[in-house]
Amino acid sequence: MRKRHGVGVVCALLTVVAALTGCQSSGSSDSRLGQEPSPARTVTSSGFGAEFLGVDECSSFGTTNFTEVSCGSERASARVIARYDGKVADGPLCPATTDFVLHISEQSGASGEDGGGAIPQGYACMRNLQPPHPGDPGGGGGPRTIVGDCVYSAGKGEVRETACDGKAENKPEFKVASAVKSRAQCPGSTSLYVELGGPKPVGCARKL
Repeated sequence: MRKRHGVGVVCALLTVVAALTGCQSSGSSDSRLGQEPSPARTVTSSGFGAEFLGVDECSSFGTTNFTEVSCGSERASARVIARYDGKVADGPLCPATTDFVLHISEQSGASGEDGGGAIPQGYACMRNLQPPHPGDPGGGGGPRTIVGDCVYSAGKGEVRETACDGKAENKPEFKVASAVKSRAQCPGSTSLYVELGGPKPVGCARKL
C-alpha cells in the first residue's frame, strides 16, 4: 500500500460516542486501525436482564448518562446489537451499522436480576429503536466508516464523515465506493483511501 491518491494523511474522525479513528500517511507500508473513543457515555444498571446490557436489551434516552430499561418501556430508545468486555481499543469492532457505543465502567456489587454481582468493564454497540440511524451508509455518523459513507476535507490532511444527502453543515466531498484488502485492489478512479478496519480495511473513495 505504497501508492496513494489525494491528501497525504487520511483520518476518518467520527462525531459519535466511540470515535474509531483511522489515519493513513503517505509513508506507511500497511494499514492499521487506531481506536480512540471520545469521552464515554456512562450507563446505570437498573436490574433488567440476566446480563447487564446484554444483546437485545435496551437503554434509555440520554446525552451523557444512560439507564438500562425494559425494551417495552416508553423510555427505551436504543437496543444492544453486540456486547463485548474490555476496552474498545482492545476488542472487536462493532457491527457496521451501529449508531453509537456505550462505554461501561467496571462496577463492583452492582445490582442485577439477582440483586448482586459485579459488572466488568466493557462496551455495548447500540442501534436506535427509531430513525435517524447515523450508522447507516451515508448517515453521517456511527462509530465506523463503511462503504456508502461520505467524508469532507477537515484540513491538515484529515477527512471527517458527513451525511451524503448534503443537508449537514459540512457538504460531502468524497464517497466510499468499495472496501478491499489492499490499496492495489482499488479501482483507478479512486481519489482517496480511507481506513475502515475489519477484514477489508481499505476504503476506496471517489470524488463527488
